[in-house]
Amino acid sequence: MKKLINIKIDGIDVETTAGQTILEAAKSIGIKIPSLCYLQMKEIGYKNNCSSCRICVVEVKGRKNLAASCSTPVVEGMEITTNSLRVIKERKTILELMLSDHPADCLVCEKNGKCDLQKLAVEFGIREIRFKGKKTNNRVEYSPSIIRDADKCILCKRCETMCRDIQTCNVLSSINRGFNASMATAFEQNLDTTICTNCGQCVAVCPVGALHETDYTKQLFNDLSNKEKQVIVQVAPAVRVAIGEEFGFAPGEDLTGKLVTALKMVGFSHVFDTNFAADLTIMEEASELKARLEKYLAGEPTKLPLITSCCPAWVKFAEHHFHNFLGNLSTAKSPQQMFGAVAKNVWAKENGISKEKIICVSIMPCLAKKYEASRHKFKDGGIPDVDYSISTRQLASLLKQANIDLRTLPESKFDNPLGYSTGAADIFGKTGGVIEAATRSLYEWVTGEELEKVDFEQFRGIEGIRIAEIPVNGIKLRIGVVNGLGAARELLNKIERGEESLHAIEVMACKGGCVGGGGQPFHYGNFEIVKERIKGLEKIDSGKIIRKSHDNPYIIELYKKYFGEPLSHEAHHLLHTYYSPKKRI
Repeated sequence: MKKLINIKIDGIDVETTAGQTILEAAKSIGIKIPSLCYLQMKEIGYKNNCSSCRICVVEVKGRKNLAASCSTPVVEGMEITTNSLRVIKERKTILELMLSDHPADCLVCEKNGKCDLQKLAVEFGIREIRFKGKKTNNRVEYSPSIIRDADKCILCKRCETMCRDIQTCNVLSSINRGFNASMATAFEQNLDTTICTNCGQCVAVCPVGALHETDYTKQLFNDLSNKEKQVIVQVAPAVRVAIGEEFGFAPGEDLTGKLVTALKMVGFSHVFDTNFAADLTIMEEASELKARLEKYLAGEPTKLPLITSCCPAWVKFAEHHFHNFLGNLSTAKSPQQMFGAVAKNVWAKENGISKEKIICVSIMPCLAKKYEASRHKFKDGGIPDVDYSISTRQLASLLKQANIDLRTLPESKFDNPLGYSTGAADIFGKTGGVIEAATRSLYEWVTGEELEKVDFEQFRGIEGIRIAEIPVNGIKLRIGVVNGLGAARELLNKIERGEESLHAIEVMACKGGCVGGGGQPFHYGNFEIVKERIKGLEKIDSGKIIRKSHDNPYIIELYKKYFGEPLSHEAHHLLHTYYSPKKRI
């Protein structure tokens, strides 16, 4: 049990625990101290308190200089003042100095209205910049997923903390000193030539516009206006339980019906569901796991554990760092790419539409999906399966531009057949959901028995690594569930050292899974929001009549007409892919 100590904050007697920082102690009694670099992530057990911005300075009795409250621990008898004239003046000066070297393009900035620096400028009533002089002048870096504008960087190091300590990618770090200090990649490469996975978690924690997602909404408006094109859209499961946060709904509220109505109002010719392709993914991925397990039990050589490949950030992470495990990855395409392949090669054909005339757009909670859509291996004759992807945040912006308010809309249904899905597909958007969906089908295929209880609660939770044991026909399947690339590295290193043995692993790059993706509404480390989104998906799943992917009638019909059976030659041609090692530095 932690030792209790007594301190004073702004004249208030406070009993708090030893080891807390001044910032945390003040927050516990409702006193807000402004900050920029500080970011606490309790669910991960990590906080960024590098004290780089100094906005959070306070006075401590007996101390000559001001203390950074985010990194100064409380001690018995400490007396703290958070609102003295000296403190206010110092914070304002620091803020003005930051603004003096910050681009004044707030009106067109990606973070306008959601920028922490902008909010503080408003709170402190700053209307002019007293300090003049040289300004930094860096090039803007573009990639399929992320844009980096170093001129807007305030050196808070949140991105470095996320990339280095949590995702263990080590792409961004601080370089140089003084006026030339900045956050950069090794040898100042563009992000798209580094080992960046495009997970977007750096974007999710950036307090300003230094890191933001690549925007394809202008291209979308042009395509929607082109009478020669038929623009269709697919919606990922995690989007429907998060988009409402941008319109005043509670996190986790299911807005599927309203979202479909909104997308039809925008002008999409057909509104489909990525969940249809998630059910299709399970047919292929669960069949692949079944085939490998049968070989393993027969003593034949095979690659185990089978590792899911739905998350493109994880796939790129593996291509850079775990070459020995590339053969373990499921060859099934992700639901996004399966959907595009089926829409352009099956649905289009059935409807007498040339696939060259189809623009397939995806609405995704993930920035890596933008990168995935651009990969050469997901093009057929130069035509991409998915033309481009826009994030949940960008969709909210697009709807607001079109004067569409989700709160006022009636509900509509997805267009069929690519709009029908089972409950198993809905849980794809959360950690543990993909492998739970696969296990529902795998269990029935192996045992020949119908599951009485389809909920595999062993897979649920948001711990970084979870190991579940599922008894199937007298065999205990050991299955790992991982969320966060740092956790993935930890588990795979254990397997390489022989410390762990598993039959299958689900990996998602973001904490909580897709619901915590880099393109979702910002939550800045508040994982209670992520948990509510997870509950929302679980509620949708539990409310469905059909909850197993192999029972989806439209999926059954698709196999009868086009693929025959999972893992067939026809299925491999359209629904599967391959992976190649990439450079490690």
